[in-house]
Amino acid sequence: MSVSSRSAVAIHALTMLARWRDRTLTSGGIADSLASNPVLVRRILGNLRDAGLVRSIEGRHGGWQLARPAREITLYDAYAAVEAGPVLSRHPHPPSEACEVGRNMQHLLAVEFEAAERAMEERLGRTTIAQLAGRVLDIEREAARRGD
Repeated sequence: MSVSSRSAVAIHALTMLARWRDRTLTSGGIADSLASNPVLVRRILGNLRDAGLVRSIEGRHGGWQLARPAREITLYDAYAAVEAGPVLSRHPHPPSEACEVGRNMQHLLAVEFEAAERAMEERLGRTTIAQLAGRVLDIEREAARRGD
């Protein structure tokens, strides 16, 4: 598969921004939550900005904020902002036309892979960043209730 961790980083960052929507967050703060490198986070945030999902605020109290309401941003929006190309890799070069499998496989895989990618797009498009942020809060409240 061709999907990298960029999608997970983007969704994590967007969920943090939704959770603390009343303030700006720095790429360093987001990177701390990810236990990752701020440079990687800034690169992902730049892609999200280019897609119109986040905005950067300059100055002393600057940082990042959502550019749209979290209920209007889907997981697919985050995926599409940071991933290039199809999810499932196609043949790196044309198979042999001399083989009955080879001459038919590209078309057969294209049909199956495209259907799988549409299903992924549809599924990720059903979940919003607001829903994830709400789930985080629910999990934390339940943990606090149990005394975890």
